[in-house]
Parts: sequence; C-alpha cells; structure tokens
Amino acid sequence: MNAELQPRRIPTRLEALKRALDEGTMRQVHRLVNSMHPAEVASLLESLPQTQREVVWDLVDPEIEGDVLVELNEEVRAGLIREMEPEDIVAAAEGLEVDDLADLLRDLPENVNQQVLRSMDSQDRDRLNAVLGFEEDTAGGLMNTDTVSVRPDVTLETVLRYLRMRGEIPEKTDALFVVNRHDRYLGVLHLTRLLTEDPERTVGEVMDTDVSGIPPATPATEVASLFQDRDLVSAAVISTDAGRLLGRITIDDVVDVIRDEAEHSVMSMAGLDEDADMFAPVVPSARRRGVWLGINLVTAFLAAWVVGLFEATIQQIVALAVLMPIVASMGGVAATQTLTLIVRGLALGQVERANARWLLTKEIAVALLNGLAWATVVGLVSWLWFHQWRIALVIFAAMVVNLLAAALAGVTVPLALKRLGVDPAVAGGVIVTTVTDVIGFASLLGLGTRMLR
Repeated sequence: MNAELQPRRIPTRLEALKRALDEGTMRQVHRLVNSMHPAEVASLLESLPQTQREVVWDLVDPEIEGDVLVELNEEVRAGLIREMEPEDIVAAAEGLEVDDLADLLRDLPENVNQQVLRSMDSQDRDRLNAVLGFEEDTAGGLMNTDTVSVRPDVTLETVLRYLRMRGEIPEKTDALFVVNRHDRYLGVLHLTRLLTEDPERTVGEVMDTDVSGIPPATPATEVASLFQDRDLVSAAVISTDAGRLLGRITIDDVVDVIRDEAEHSVMSMAGLDEDADMFAPVVPSARRRGVWLGINLVTAFLAAWVVGLFEATIQQIVALAVLMPIVASMGGVAATQTLTLIVRGLALGQVERANARWLLTKEIAVALLNGLAWATVVGLVSWLWFHQWRIALVIFAAMVVNLLAAALAGVTVPLALKRLGVDPAVAGGVIVTTVTDVIGFASLLGLGTRMLR
C-alpha cells in the first residue's frame, strides 16, 4: 500500500505524556494532564514508573486531586498520600461524595483523619460516620447518604415545585425514594413518571413498589448481581429492622465492584494482589511474588518425591521420563479449565451445594470423553515413537486417570475452600495443580512399574 494512503497512528495520551516528560516540556504535561477526567489521570499515574508518577502528580490541579485519589488503586494511592502534606490531603478531601470520602479515609493516617473530620460540618460528619459504620465491601459501605425522598400522599405537582426550590439533585439520580413519615422505604418514583404523568396524581398512585431496598450488610458482589439482574441505575439501602431509608447505591459504584472482582479473579490465580502497583520497586515486588513461589516450590517437591519413588523404573525405562511432561501438562490444563469455571460460578452465585453434584458428574463425563480421545492420540504417537504397545497402553491409561482426577479436583477443591472461608481464586490453582502432578506421575510410573519391568 502507498505510504501516503496508510492511516497515521494517533499517539495515545500515555505516549504523548511520556514524550513530553522526556522532552522536559512541563507546561505541555500540565495542560495534558488537567484536560483529562480524574479517572483517566488515575489510569495514567498507574501506568508510570514512580519517579515520573511523582512529577505528574505535582502537576495535577488541587481541585481534582481528591477525585484522582479515589480512582487510584490502594497501593498507588497510599504511596502518593505518604508524600503529601496533611493540609494538602484535607484540601483534596473537600467536596468529595460521602461514599468516595469514606473509601479515602480508610487509607489515611489517623491524625489526618481527625483533621478531615474537623474540617466538615456536623451534618456531613454524621453522614460520613453512617457510611463508615459498615464494612467497606457491603451495601452500607458503598452507599451515599445524599438522597431525595418524597411522601406518597403528595401530588406530582408538589414534587416538581419542591425540586425547583431545591435547585439541584444528586448526580446519577434516576428516581426519588418514597418514604412514610417514619422514613420507612416504600418504593421509588421514577423521574420519567414524574415528568410524564398527570401532575394532579399523587406519588402513591404512580410510584413503583417492586424495587426492593437492599439491606446494608449485603455483600458488594451480591449488590452487583442485583444491579445486573434488575438493570438498576440506583437502589435504596434500608435498615434491616424498620426498613428505614439509609442511603442509595449508584451504578458507578457497582461498576467499580465488578471491575475489582474481575481484577481479583485474574490476579489471584497467580497469587498476586489486584491492588499491587505494577511499577512498584524491585525488592517489594520480589518479596510479594517470592511468597507464592515458595508455596509452589513446596508442592513441586511433593511431586518430585512421588517421581523419586519410581527412580529404578525411570532408569530402566527412559521412555516414561520422556512422556511424564505430557501427562502432567494435560492434567494441569484440564484442572485449570474446570477450576476457572467453578470459581467464576461461585463468584456469580451460580454454583451452590444444590447443583454441585450435577456439575461434578458433568465435568467427570467431559473429562472422560476428552481423556479417551486425547489419550488415544498420545498412545498412537507413543507406539509409533517407541514401537512398544505396552508403553502406549501405559500412557493411555495414565492420561485418562489424570484427566478424571483433574475434573474431580477442579470441582471439589474450590467448593471445599469456599466452605472453609478461603478464597478459591487464591489457593485453588496451587492445590489442583499439585493434585494433577502427583496423580499423573504416580499413575504413569506406577502402571509402568507393573507392566514394563
């Protein structure tokens, strides 16, 4: 294609920022950074090595520092906060939404926390304490207490006059919450109904009573599922005892939960923290990963010990040593596939004790079908390679056994870990890999000892 006709690649903002940093044009960096949304600034900061990150952070306008800090992952945020003066942190916290401020306060030093609280008026302080009274990963920890509520016996015209007098409503408001005189939650009045229905009708006549409130102790993952299943933009958080309106959760908070859960699932499979700083110094990064490598080393020694039990067989029949990686690899991949499906199902609430037996039966059937098919392929290759039908039979049987073991471990291990209160995404991979390695080596070498010596 003619070079003149080829589309020119537009540099990304990260590339433009790094070029400006390399060239030392700080005015351009300042203009580029502060033209972005706070979430984009946070993503850029997380994409920079620490030295460049500190330079860019110093150029962020104080008016958006608080919003940027809220968007950062915990490790990067903690690193920037350590370098900030207490008065700068207090200034950054001003104007934040209550739920965002609650997230930020959990990472601040105690003395700075007190300064932030003293800088707030009593009403905002009470609202903040209401959110801080709940665990971070619950509906109460996600909620914002800035809500608009109306009574069921007033007319829509009255509600419209009230909103005009109020002047503004909280961001991402798609509905008003209907409460009685004791603040007990009754339902929602969608803004679309408010604007299109007869203004003489009462709120009680047009409100939606099918939108249930969410108890404050509900786990964040369940909240995300509710928003997904019901296509919600916002939802009320209500007290468990009297059903009083406590606050609301909006879709932006739920999106953060979904993103965090996705990152947790991916990173935990490798024994990493989803809040880890990709550009953290070498020593802390090595220490963090070294723990996981040490755990894997212990399991590797267990597999090596099983192999050592059959040392005499391996010395006499070298073919078994050649074929060992095939059995272990196939079993490991099959176990990882099953484990990933079950961990995902547990996270989405789709896997429970009621359907676990059916899933186990299904996964064993899948493993048997794949085992027979691929073991036949490997057996034929082994026979053509070594010209011994006994070796082909041994590898065939070992692969079938190991894939069945992989299916069994892939289903039962995460279920058992979940029941013990251990995150299956963190520990499941190590356990199922160890099971398939041990079973694979033992079946191959055990059968080889009996049939080939």
